[in-house]
Amino acid sequence: MNAPASAIEQLHLELPELDWITDESRIARLSQDFSWFSPVLQRQLKDKRADAVVRPRTEDEVRALVGACVRRNVPITIRGSGTGNYGQTTPLAGGVVLDMTGYNAMQWVRPGLARAHAGIRLGELEKHTRPTGQELRCVPSTYRSATLGGLFGGGFGGVGSINYGPLGAAGNVLGVRAMTIEAEPQVFELRGAEALRMHHLWGTNGLVLELEVGLAPAHPWLESLVVFEDFDAALAFADVLAHAPGMVKREIAFFASPVPDHLAQLAEHLPQGCHAVLSLVAESGEDPLLELIAAHGGRMSYRKTAEEVHKSNRTLMEFTWNHTTLHALKVDRNLTYLQSGFTPGQHVRQVAEMEKLFAGEVMMHLEFLRTAAGLMTCSGLQLVRFTTEERLDEIIRLHREHGVHINNPHVNIVEDGKAGGPLPQEVIELKKRFDPLGLLNPGKLRDWPVAA
Repeated sequence: MNAPASAIEQLHLELPELDWITDESRIARLSQDFSWFSPVLQRQLKDKRADAVVRPRTEDEVRALVGACVRRNVPITIRGSGTGNYGQTTPLAGGVVLDMTGYNAMQWVRPGLARAHAGIRLGELEKHTRPTGQELRCVPSTYRSATLGGLFGGGFGGVGSINYGPLGAAGNVLGVRAMTIEAEPQVFELRGAEALRMHHLWGTNGLVLELEVGLAPAHPWLESLVVFEDFDAALAFADVLAHAPGMVKREIAFFASPVPDHLAQLAEHLPQGCHAVLSLVAESGEDPLLELIAAHGGRMSYRKTAEEVHKSNRTLMEFTWNHTTLHALKVDRNLTYLQSGFTPGQHVRQVAEMEKLFAGEVMMHLEFLRTAAGLMTCSGLQLVRFTTEERLDEIIRLHREHGVHINNPHVNIVEDGKAGGPLPQEVIELKKRFDPLGLLNPGKLRDWPVAA
């Protein structure tokens, strides 16, 4: 007598027309993201995997899959391109990974706004906006492969946050269209603040189908590296450039020595032991940029116009944010990283204090940005020489004791990481409304553990 079909086998039989991924190695790969940046998460998540992966192409396919999973009590983990770093797309309870990259249509572009399916890649989205003279306000360094829904569900900020703040700042995301996880799924449009109740929650409280986002005027960006012998001069230059209101820019990153030594692909432009500032400034602002460089004793070691960047298909954007960590790990796998927030107005002093406190053990990589309140500051993605988990916890504690906020990237629970504490009640209510059975990415929210 044949054994009864498993829940996953039943899904395959009920929905044979869906694009199921059945190869075991591909299922294993699509159950992971870049959480290996953290030796802690790598240890915790290395054996976690889905029972199946499916790549829907239409809303009807998404609806059919969700309903079938709910009727069988099968967990669902939503995935974009898996470019995140927290194991957010790694299922803790097996079930189905819902790969949204096949649901990727552009819907429209208007002055200051665009709307697209959640699975569209950000680089593809900008192909639609640039003919109108517009670009995305905020993109991660992984913009070529990252999806719009993945950025919303797991991202904080990126290139462009120097102007528009984090993705969650009012006006950057105008609305989302989301589906409930029920036997008969419903679809709702959430606008403004209500839409942001699904932001950066790793797809735990709703399945986002579409997003409407703000756009920025596109400029021809001059990409440059400026090198310094002195830490304080380099930091002061980066801070003055960030604050300069008459200079149009898209990105400013600060790399203290020895971070530049780990950017092997840029080695010819980064003298050994230097401190460096990477920037994207509008080409019209090159003259005042050169004046600032001279005033702070720096030297421009790399310069590419927008046309040159386009022809080479190589951009310094892919050496910023957590791409810096990726490049460094290619050189030294004993490194990991932190995510820190410095207090506006005190950030230069705090950075200098942390540089002295952890000299050589925590290497300063800063990204300048505006806060959601519009204040200029910097966020740290420092490289850390990893020794033990206990020492890593101590480094985090010491930062916090010195007034530096840490979003711990070595945890797999939303409340312990970026949220930094209990979720707001309105977020919990949205979770109850959109995922009443707790089937979305179970185990990632403290009050919704993995069911036995």
